[in-house]
Amino acid sequence: MSEPLLRALTRMRSYLLDPEVLVKAVASGRQKGQQPRWRRAELRYVDLKAGRHLQITTYDDTQAHTANHATGGAARDAVDALLDEPFGNWHVETTTQTHQLRVTKRLEAVVHTHDRVEEVEVDREHDRDKERLLPEDDPVYRALGLADAEGRIKPSRQAKLRQVEEFLRILDASVADAIAKGHLRRPTAEDPLRIVDLGCGNAYLTLTAQRFLETRGLAVRLTGVDVKEQSREHSSAVAAELGLDAEFVVGTISDAELAVEPEVVLALHACDTATDEALARAVGWGASLVLAAPCCHHDVAAQLRRTPTPAPYAMLTRHGILRERFADTLTDALRASLMRLSGYRVDVMQFVDSKHTPRNTLLRAVRTGGPVKGGGVRNEYDDLVATWGIQPRLATLLDA
Repeated sequence: MSEPLLRALTRMRSYLLDPEVLVKAVASGRQKGQQPRWRRAELRYVDLKAGRHLQITTYDDTQAHTANHATGGAARDAVDALLDEPFGNWHVETTTQTHQLRVTKRLEAVVHTHDRVEEVEVDREHDRDKERLLPEDDPVYRALGLADAEGRIKPSRQAKLRQVEEFLRILDASVADAIAKGHLRRPTAEDPLRIVDLGCGNAYLTLTAQRFLETRGLAVRLTGVDVKEQSREHSSAVAAELGLDAEFVVGTISDAELAVEPEVVLALHACDTATDEALARAVGWGASLVLAAPCCHHDVAAQLRRTPTPAPYAMLTRHGILRERFADTLTDALRASLMRLSGYRVDVMQFVDSKHTPRNTLLRAVRTGGPVKGGGVRNEYDDLVATWGIQPRLATLLDA
């Protein structure tokens, strides 16, 4: 039986703010016609050196964000902010009961409450094992040298693992969303999803991506491209050891020949204009999904040094460090515009937290059909390159 939503949420609020009884709470889904800021939120109390805090972990499409709030005013403010979000479901576990709240189309609440057979103890340890997309003892981590023989991640490889995990989260969300919206077909065992990684290096992200997608039940056929024969030999040996359906070829991004055109193109930390070459190849293949994490941006930075700075922007290029950072932003903004003009929906997002790598931008492009309608994007692009007097490499490759 339904009841007023505010009354039900007020009842849930009393559980969320009681550190003695709350075990865990999860908010998810959305209310009719509204979209919460977060895809999911998890709440639990943890014991820190500074005392007991309410730990809230929120998830967007690519990352998890964790914050700890002291009990009292800080926790109340944080809880109230989440309750104000238009989540469609709340699952609240206490030491004696579980409560499931669902918001109806009429914006009323239906709450189901069940008593526990016996009271449970609350785990308030702060340093719990992190939820992994792949377990630390997965064979792929040992084969790639991230874990030791006992399946424990090596201390020196923690940063690399963090990078791998964040990429897998983005890939998982991107592939699932593209399939759900019909932009990417659902693969079968007879016709697996065709993925190419351009400039794959030692294939840390490549092979873990294939391994992870297969654990998700998706058949994948992966091809890695790199200019080094050593990379091909190493990656081929690892793939064979793991029994993965992957091949690795030697060649440049611009000239590599593939037997079948890929549906998903990855280009992770390809240096300078190599990212442009990867994006151009993806457009040429008509790839459904592109994930590119640019590395250095020397080309546009060099053009900015040679070209007079338009007024009133001299301060952006007067100092070398600011000019380099501006070149990074300008380059990726122009890449996003050119991909939109080529028929893609583009998101520019954070790849991994900057404390783990300074190269933390990722371009996600999903092919939606024809180029964007109207001249707005084209005019903005033309005005920007004319103002700064530059010619992006991607524009040359696409003849745009």
